[in-house]
Amino acid sequence: MTTKNNYIVNDSNGQNSLTHDNNNEVFTITQSKPKTKEEKRMDFDELLPYVGEFGLYQKILFFLMIPFASFVAWVYFTQIFITLVPGEHWCKVPGLENLTIEQRIALAIPPAGIYDNAGASGHSRCSMYKVNFTQILINRTTIIPISDPSWPVQKCQYGWEYNFTEIPYETVATENNWVCDNGALPTYAQSIFFIGAIWGGLLFGFIADKYGRIPALVGANVIGCIAGIATAFSNTFWEFAACRFFLGFAFDNCFTMMYILVLEYVGPKWRTFVANMSIALFFTTAACVLPWIAYYLADWRMTTIVLSIPLALSVATPWLVPESARWLVSQGQIDRAIHILKKFERINGTQVPDNVYKYFKESCEQELSIEDTNKTYSVIDLFKSPRLRKIVLLLIVIWMAISLVFDGHVRNVDNLGLNVFITFTIASATEMPADTLLTLLLDRWGRRWLAFGSMAVSGIFSLGACAVSSRIYAASLAIVGRFFVNISYNIGLQYAAELLPTVVRAQGMALIHIMGYVASIIAPFVVYLAVISPELPLLLLGILGIIGGALALFLPETLDQELPQTLQDGEDFGKNQGLWDMPCMMKKADHEQRPEFIRSYRADSIRSSGRLSLRGEVLRSSMIQRSSVRSRKNSSAPVEVVKL
Repeated sequence: MTTKNNYIVNDSNGQNSLTHDNNNEVFTITQSKPKTKEEKRMDFDELLPYVGEFGLYQKILFFLMIPFASFVAWVYFTQIFITLVPGEHWCKVPGLENLTIEQRIALAIPPAGIYDNAGASGHSRCSMYKVNFTQILINRTTIIPISDPSWPVQKCQYGWEYNFTEIPYETVATENNWVCDNGALPTYAQSIFFIGAIWGGLLFGFIADKYGRIPALVGANVIGCIAGIATAFSNTFWEFAACRFFLGFAFDNCFTMMYILVLEYVGPKWRTFVANMSIALFFTTAACVLPWIAYYLADWRMTTIVLSIPLALSVATPWLVPESARWLVSQGQIDRAIHILKKFERINGTQVPDNVYKYFKESCEQELSIEDTNKTYSVIDLFKSPRLRKIVLLLIVIWMAISLVFDGHVRNVDNLGLNVFITFTIASATEMPADTLLTLLLDRWGRRWLAFGSMAVSGIFSLGACAVSSRIYAASLAIVGRFFVNISYNIGLQYAAELLPTVVRAQGMALIHIMGYVASIIAPFVVYLAVISPELPLLLLGILGIIGGALALFLPETLDQELPQTLQDGEDFGKNQGLWDMPCMMKKADHEQRPEFIRSYRADSIRSSGRLSLRGEVLRSSMIQRSSVRSRKNSSAPVEVVKL
């Protein structure tokens, strides 16, 4: 043990030294012990600063995310606008065509309460009087025919008429009369869409890790394009549902692969910006534009075609976007990865010494040789130890709650009683400030309490929307609830990636997000409960939001913590944390007074895990999940620095 410049350096081997410049706060660690090959390995995040962490080429790739972010928004939300049903519809009755709409309803449609809820006019949507209206019109004694409440009532026999004032076009639901007894068919179709998303995630996840990011990206978009166009030519429910199933293959995957690929080329300190602002800017803009494309085209078939054809542009991706160098390294194609990195070097205007590439290549070869001999793990290993099992189960339940609440808010806009096009646009626009706010706060306030707060506040505003009678106030409160669940969604994506051990992170994230898809399958049925009571969907969403937020408090905090590498790391992670520990309230001595190199090490190790904030992101990469600082079998003894 030695003392120098008011610092004590402890090294069990006595072969490390530390120097400190009090004026410049510069720390230097010198290791006199010769480094072995194991200690000399360079990983991708250590090479990236030489090439450029967010240079011109990375900025080009960032803007190339625009079409793919638009595609995923359109794939996700289009069904809302092609299955809309006007709130005002009533039975079609032959022989009354010469009467006005008001006269037809007054004569042929009974008051609500016999078979279904009322429309705004107070008349039934699903029933009609069972009488001979031709004879009644012949024998009428007044100019305006009047119904008799004693007449027998029956369900609609000849189809429906719709009031297209607020929804100015025919949809697949109105064209096929998916109302009343068939009113749940659009809900079934949406759930089938999410079933397709599960299979698509498994299929393209396999392709991404086996054949590369680019083939998976192109394949998902091409299938989405074909299925979307085919939707326009469907004439029956089962044809429509089959198209939605295959379109579900593209959901998430049509953007995810591009999203992962760009993050893999961006330096750790830029990943929060790229991950969140790509959603805030590109995804949000596409979602806000979508309802007005449907509104002005005023044709559900043309809407699906116009929103599906652009996905075919993805076939140009191999000529514009490079394959993931990280994936190539993981497959042993190190020379090809270095060739791509030299292209980055050329466009970014940087210069990387040849010996650095040689050093990186040797490191990758050593890493691959070790991985070939290491034990492989499966997702089952996450459930073998008690504490890690509890964390994984909590992550699954919380993510299912977040997914259900988010998707429920998205699809409940039609039940808010206001113009669905305006309401959807405003609700979608909340994504931008939510992601921007999250970018500013997440690395200051931490994950646990921010997740709890955003989910709980979302639930409170959702419950508040149920308690007010004014439609405008209820819609406003529901939109605020949507704003906070947007924050929760992005936190949940990153939080799970940081808590799961590196050796099973990809498989664990796949399991968690597949369970999220299961919750999304249920979400349309929660929204459909509005046929019983308009307040019921928001009531359930509010309760689930509060419960999901409360469960987040039982997870350990990951901010400024070294990420778990092994299963034992995952089991021990956060054992020393208390329930009321909050990073933003830590004492200065616990955080800011730590030596700078320690703070940078911890921050970079967390950021380098890759923040992947996307609806349904499964973290399929086999390399990005690894943090920059790895556990080494033969690493030197740790150095402890203590300020006097």
